[in-house]
Amino acid sequence: MNFVRRILVALPLLAVFAAPAFSDEYADAIDVFKKAGESASFFGKSYGYAVFPSIGKAGLGIGGAHGSGRVYQGGAYVGDTSMSQLTIGLQAGGQAYRQMIFFENKESFDKFTNGNFEFGAQATAVAITAAASASTSTAGSGTSASSSSEHAKAKSGYQNGMAVFTVAKGGLMYEATLGGQKYKYKPNKPK
Repeated sequence: MNFVRRILVALPLLAVFAAPAFSDEYADAIDVFKKAGESASFFGKSYGYAVFPSIGKAGLGIGGAHGSGRVYQGGAYVGDTSMSQLTIGLQAGGQAYRQMIFFENKESFDKFTNGNFEFGAQATAVAITAAASASTSTAGSGTSASSSSEHAKAKSGYQNGMAVFTVAKGGLMYEATLGGQKYKYKPNKPK
């Protein structure tokens, strides 16, 4: 019984000292993209952006992905978003990654935040990892070597007013698939 009492006394102390170790996953993801190659330059020239700290993806013939994120306009948090994807094709494995979508102007921002938005099968993203830079799309992928995520360079720019970047968090997945990403948006309600 004395042991249980010690544990009960130690738990609140542990919580007090551990609290600073927890950080904002959105701020962490934004920081990664601010330090990762070409995506850093988009912060100063975009109308707004959506950030997804973690998207989980898995598949074996049929696959799917899902993640939740936040939308920012002029650096201010304005709403929540979620992404879902269903893919069919040659694929096996699972992975987790961060995703950032930059909006070039008010028109592209409004298109994304009008409720439901979908990237078609030909949408592309620039993937940045610690050892490689890759261009991916919902129609397949390709890779090229790079020294680090901080120096990764890839040919990218706005396509239809949006630029998409991803950074792998872990896992391994091979895919040559067809499918689109669907996004839902919900405005932030002031408290």
